[in-house]
Amino acid sequence: MSHIPIPALSSSGFSLTKEHFVVAVPVAVVAAVGGFLVSHYLSGRGCKKGQVNTCISKDSPKVVHSFDMEDIGTKAVYCRCWKSKKFPFCDGAHAKHNDETGDNVGPLIIKKKDA
Repeated sequence: MSHIPIPALSSSGFSLTKEHFVVAVPVAVVAAVGGFLVSHYLSGRGCKKGQVNTCISKDSPKVVHSFDMEDIGTKAVYCRCWKSKKFPFCDGAHAKHNDETGDNVGPLIIKKKDA
């Protein structure tokens, strides 16, 4: 590094020495790596591929529930967060899920139209 000419900015009274480069280069490398790691972490926080259902009927290849409209009555509220203890019906577990994860999921509400 002793062969590299180091510019001197004499008009401003500022000059760069070899010691400045010895300090500046590692700081710049650490800042660049830190920035990359932070951006990589933040980009991974969006929608992730993975399982939504973590505990309901895991021994089944597909979870399917079917209801006849005549059996619903006037209104039915179904879970969409997969956290309900009364699944497939909603028990309000999405509120805790939303608070913990920042999600905004809510139930599916089906009701009969007033005649």
